[in-house]
Amino acid sequence: MKKKAFFSILLFLLCGLYGSAQDNRSGLRISVLTCAPGQELYSTFGHTAIRVVDSIQHTDIVYNYGTFDFSDPDFYSKFTRGKLDYFLSIASLPDFMYEYRSENRDVYEQVLALSEQSKKAIQQALNETLSGAARYYKYDFLYNNCTSRVRDIIMRYGGLEADQQLVPSGTSFRDMLHEYLDKGNQAWSKFGIDLVLGSPIDKKAGIAESMFLPDYLMKGIDSSVRSKYHKVLGEKILINRGTAQPEPFRDTPLLLFSVIAVIVGVLSLLKNKTAVQLSRVFDFVLFLSTGLIGCLLLFMWLGTDHSACAANYNLLWAMPLNVLAAFAVWKRPGWFRKYMSVYAGLLLVTILVWFWLPQELNTGFLPIILLLLARCVQLRKG
Repeated sequence: MKKKAFFSILLFLLCGLYGSAQDNRSGLRISVLTCAPGQELYSTFGHTAIRVVDSIQHTDIVYNYGTFDFSDPDFYSKFTRGKLDYFLSIASLPDFMYEYRSENRDVYEQVLALSEQSKKAIQQALNETLSGAARYYKYDFLYNNCTSRVRDIIMRYGGLEADQQLVPSGTSFRDMLHEYLDKGNQAWSKFGIDLVLGSPIDKKAGIAESMFLPDYLMKGIDSSVRSKYHKVLGEKILINRGTAQPEPFRDTPLLLFSVIAVIVGVLSLLKNKTAVQLSRVFDFVLFLSTGLIGCLLLFMWLGTDHSACAANYNLLWAMPLNVLAAFAVWKRPGWFRKYMSVYAGLLLVTILVWFWLPQELNTGFLPIILLLLARCVQLRKG
C-alpha cells in the first residue's frame, strides 16, 4: 500500500515537471516593469511597461504605452485640449533602462507565471496593436493611461484577478494622487492638480480602477500570489537607488498665501493715500488673476477632452467674471457693488460647505478665499 502511494506521488511529480517543461516550450517570458516616480511632474506617478523575452528568437523587447510625438507641430495645442495621441512603442531593454539609470529611478520586474497560451496571446495582442490603428489612443489620466493599458492586457489575456482590495474602502482617485505628492513633498504640484482637476477624481476607486497607477498595479499583481492563480513567477529589482529618507510634507502654498493675506489685511487698515493706492493695485491683481484662473478652469472643463477637469468646484471662488471686476476696481460703476455683494455671498457659502462639497478643495485655497471675501466686503462699502 505504501509502495503504491509512493509511486503515485512520484508519477504525479513527474507529470507536473513534464507539464511545466512543455509549458515553456516557446521560450517566452512575460514580465511587468514598474518604474519609480521621478522628480518632474510628468514622472511623479511612475511608469509601467511590458517586457517580452523570447529565448528562441533571442529578443528582449519592452512595450511602452507612454510615448507621444514631440515633433507634432500642434503638440502643445493637442496636449492642452486632450487630443494628443499617445501610442505603443517598442525598445530594447538597455534603451528603455537608460532614462531610469540616468535619473536614478528604481525599476522593478515581476515575471508572470502564465500558461503557454496566455504568453502567446499577450505577445500576439501587443504585436497586432503595434502594427495596427489601435497603436494610437486618446490618453485619459484616470481610465486610459500607460498603466491601465498594461492592466487591461494582463486581465484579458493573463487572467489577472482584480479581487484583492488595494486601498482602504472609500479611497478616491484624488486620495491616491495625494499619497504620491505628499510622499514627494510636492506641495505646489498638489496645489496645481487640486486646482485644475475637478470633482471626477473624487470618485471612489474600485479594485480594478485603483490599478491606474504603477505602484498599485504592481500591488494588484502581487496580491494574486495569495490566491490560487499564482500569477507571479518571480520578482527582482533591475535598478535599486536605495532607500532615501523622504522629506516631511510642507504645505508651502498655505503658508505663502496666509502671509500674503495678513499683509494685505494690515495694508487695508491703513488710511493714508499710498496705502489706499496700493490696495487698489492689489485688488486689480487679485481679481484679474482669479478671473483668469476661472477662465482657464472653464475652458479645461468645456473646451477640452480632459474628463478629469470637468465639474470643477473651484469655479465657486475662481470666478471668470472677476476679469471684468478687476478693471472696474478703479472707477467702480453702479453694478460693481452688487457684484461684490453676490460674490461675497458665494464665497461665504463655499467656506460654510467646504467639507460637504463633492470635491475636496486644497487647503491652500482657503486664505485666498478669505482674502477675496474680506476685499469684497470692503469694496462693497465703497
